[in-house]
Amino acid sequence: MNFNRIIIITFVCGFLLSSQDCFTQKNPESAEEAERLIVKKRAQDQKKTKKAQKEAQKTHWDRQSKSAKKSIKKNQKRNKRMLKQVRKKQKKQRKFSR
Repeated sequence: MNFNRIIIITFVCGFLLSSQDCFTQKNPESAEEAERLIVKKRAQDQKKTKKAQKEAQKTHWDRQSKSAKKSIKKNQKRNKRMLKQVRKKQKKQRKFSR
């Protein structure tokens, strides 16, 4: 019985300490301050989503086989070369069309 009381008291104290942050938030006094808080929160959200996307991409690539990774790298190189050739042709065409 005594052990149960200690656990309950600990949970209640933990809840009160964690909920203290919710009650201490104050409303911004000026419009500039409110805008600043909104921008700050938006930046934090973007940072979290970017981090989550990065982690998801990392786990995806960790699951891929070695041959699949190798194939994708070759395809990227090939696409890069082809794009370079297309740009070179476009540049020549612009030069002659003047």
